[in-house]
Amino acid sequence: MEKKKVVVGMSGGVDSSVAAYLLKEQGYEVIGVTMQIWQDEEEFVQEENGGCCGLSAVEDARRVAASLDIPYYVMNFKAEFKKNVMDYFVAEYLKGHTPNPCIACNRYVKWESLLKRSMEIGADYIATGHYAKITELSNGRYALQKSVTAAKDQTYALYNLTQYQLSHTLMPVGDYSKDQIRAIAEKIGLRTANKPDSQEICFIPDNDYAGFIDREAKGQVPPPGNFVLADGTVIGKHKGITHYTIGQRKGLGIALGKPVFVTAIRPDTNEVVIGSNEDVFGTTVYAKNLNFMSIPDLDGEMEVIGKIRYSHKGSPCTIRKVEEDKVVCQFHEPVRAITPGQAVVFYDGDIVVGGGTII
Repeated sequence: MEKKKVVVGMSGGVDSSVAAYLLKEQGYEVIGVTMQIWQDEEEFVQEENGGCCGLSAVEDARRVAASLDIPYYVMNFKAEFKKNVMDYFVAEYLKGHTPNPCIACNRYVKWESLLKRSMEIGADYIATGHYAKITELSNGRYALQKSVTAAKDQTYALYNLTQYQLSHTLMPVGDYSKDQIRAIAEKIGLRTANKPDSQEICFIPDNDYAGFIDREAKGQVPPPGNFVLADGTVIGKHKGITHYTIGQRKGLGIALGKPVFVTAIRPDTNEVVIGSNEDVFGTTVYAKNLNFMSIPDLDGEMEVIGKIRYSHKGSPCTIRKVEEDKVVCQFHEPVRAITPGQAVVFYDGDIVVGGGTII
């Protein structure tokens, strides 16, 4: 029987390195690929861009592939990354939203573009080092299932994958904890065994989002404006709406004698609304750009656990459709900092029901 061929997206990190090893052990014909997504920066900037973008990632991945004795290629996805991730990130911030670029990258670059190109070279599957599992349900649909390790679970950032993408994807790391993955890497002598996880957004290694947006959105950056209370009372000046996100407390540069937080951003009037901690909590979330996984569509009401950001543990809520591409999610208890631009992802136990973008 001919071996099934799988293209593993290798970032040079320990997770994707071990994913390639595990699949080879399982009998697949494995090809390693690093996606070149950094733009035409100076070499030293590329070198510094850790995570899954830097030149060092290519070097690490190439050496891992050599030690696993699998073919290795670098594929250029610069244009796709610029359009679907970087430009999207900037456009969302200019609207007063706080986007999640990893979700856009997963859906449109790692899956759409890499899967298409992998199929063109005769692959049956693509694979990644994400901490998640893919399961085929009794209704015939494919869905993500939480990984065995809650601390590292990455299903939230993958809720947007289509049925076709899920059916052609393998995620071997989802059955292991991070410690187990590092132990496997050490056992087989991988040089990436103790490489630290990347934390920041890969194309903003200095974490200065506002500076990045200023450079990218030349001439379109919103000017300074007013800090206001909910009733419109002006209480100070802000630096520009791209510097703020819902729930933010630090770096506001405003003293009201008590802790205050950003409760809303109003791009139309160029205002940043300030309030107390209680004002940051809410129970109603609207979302659009919906993607359903475990069910073909939402019919009537459904009780789920909703997660409104990657670090949110999730809270019980009721969801129902209010328009063709719009869902309302009613949380049973108030949740903190409902942020337009972030994703809300719905779970039924360990299974991803679906999700959408908070509006």
